Formats: sequence, C-alpha cells, structure tokens
Amino acid sequence: MSRPPNSTPELKLFPRADDHGIRLDRFLQHHLPERSRAQIQGLIQAGHVLIGGSPCKAGHRIKGGEEIRVRPVSPAPSKLEAEPIPLEIVYEDNDLAVVDKRAGMVVHQGAGVRTGTLVNALLYRFRTLSEAGGGERPGIVHRLDKHTSGLMVIARNDFSHHRLARQFQTRQVTKKYIALVHGAVQGETGEIRSAIGRDRVRRIRMTTRTRQARPAHTAYRILERFPGLTLLELNLKTGRTHQIRVHLSSEKHPVVGDTLYGAPARILAGEPERPLPRLGRHFLHAAFLKFHHPRQLAPLQFSSPLPEELQRFLEHLRAG
Repeated sequence: MSRPPNSTPELKLFPRADDHGIRLDRFLQHHLPERSRAQIQGLIQAGHVLIGGSPCKAGHRIKGGEEIRVRPVSPAPSKLEAEPIPLEIVYEDNDLAVVDKRAGMVVHQGAGVRTGTLVNALLYRFRTLSEAGGGERPGIVHRLDKHTSGLMVIARNDFSHHRLARQFQTRQVTKKYIALVHGAVQGETGEIRSAIGRDRVRRIRMTTRTRQARPAHTAYRILERFPGLTLLELNLKTGRTHQIRVHLSSEKHPVVGDTLYGAPARILAGEPERPLPRLGRHFLHAAFLKFHHPRQLAPLQFSSPLPEELQRFLEHLRAG
C-alpha cells in the first residue's frame, strides 16, 4: 500500500554543555533515532539543517547552547506495503499506540529486510502513521532490537511524533527491561556509566572501547540468582544503540543468547554436563514504559509480562 507524502513541521534542538565537541551528524543521529545515518547526512547536505540560520556541514562540532533547526522535508512516496501480520496492541488512541513487539520481528526495513517488519504490520493495522521519522520508518519513535521483545510507543501523527521524540531526547521516558545474564553479578544494585560508540572493526557492533563515544548510563538491580546466571531489572537512563547489551557485555555479563556480544551459543547453568535448551532469542524484554501523552500531557505507564518462552526458561532453571 503506497501512501502520499506529507510535509513535517520544523524541529528545533538545543545542545547542552556536555554535547560540546560532538560532530553535528552524530548529535542528530542520537536525537533523531527514527532517522538513519544516511538520512541525516542527506538532510545536512541538502541544507535542511541550520545553525544560527545558516546551513552547515556534517563534521561541524557542537559548541553547546546553540539552536539547531531541522527544516521540514516532504518525503518521496513510500513503497512500503501493509501486511496482515498479527500485533499485540496494549493501548491506542488517535495520537499514539503502544505495542508489545514479539522477539524475532524487525522494527523497520533495512539491509536484506523488506517485508514482515513491525512497520508493515502497523500500516495494515492503522493505515496512517507519522512521517516525521522519514517515509521508510512511519510511526517509529524508538526501536527495539530484532531479538528483544516488549513495549514500544508508536506515533500516529507528526505532532505526537515530535512531542514523544522530545521526551526521549530529554530523558523524560522511563524504560525498564528484564534480562538474564551470564555470571554472578556482584551486589544487589549497581550502575554502568561507560560511554558507547560504533566499533570501528565490526560495524554491526557497538563498544565501550572507542574514543568516539557518547555518555551512556544503565542502572540495574538483582531479581534472582541461579548457578552461573543472574536475572536483572535494568533502567535505561540514556538510549544508545544496543546499550544494555554493550554495557552488560563490558562487565563480562553478556545477555543470554546474545552471541554478538560474547554470550556462548551453548548455555550452561553451573554444570557443563547439563546444558540448557537453546532459547532461540536474547533473554531481554522491555517490560515497563512510562511517558506523558503528547497532547493531553497526562502520564501513561504500561507493563508487559515476560513472554511464555522466557517464563518457561526460568521455570527450567528453578526446577534444576
């Protein structure tokens, strides 16, 4: 199903003091997570990004305190198709929807993925979604990784999109996750504050071992302990790409099932002769989401129980 383009309102961003020295394209990539890096660089090259009223280059270094304006742009007609894919809708109104994404579903089109995405399913369910994030990512304000399940808020119009994106940008959104990790995590609570950037060698990975990194903050508390494994609740204070997975891996506690960041393919629970069954996904679930309604401004909060396959995995551990 093709949809006609619609123009988006101008967006204003105000860098803070701790953004000093960051490249403009990287700053925008963080604050406009719904746009790809290529889209952001295209906006800059086309003169749609202004600082002090003048176009600038992608390599411009942020000073902090200036006003950045992102001009509206009319996207080309989308070639995305609506697909009758089942969705679990937790909440919906004329401005937004909250969905409980299943593990294994990609959020939007990307390299090698053209169909079967959350966006394809959303187009069939809602017909019209916001275009503020670009024609290839209608409605998408934030993302979950393919193998992560849980709660996502979807914008149904551009007004809501900008208001919700602003809440994510200014860290007004509460996001809590449940993760099962390898190893015995020390203490009952803790925080990880390692900065995160793109891995220069393996571009599909993020890392804490790079100079070009952004501040990242994850808080956690212990929920349950098992031989060789720990169940955590994590509270994201920032929203970097792969943040939970990178932070936990950097502490030698990779998420169960996450082989990209060091988890073993063969999951053990204390006894090498008793490997656990394969999970087939990451043990990472977005369990809680709290934000303010973009129009009514009333606080909204939602919870999602662990999916059945994760519950069964925990029951297997408890029985063992």
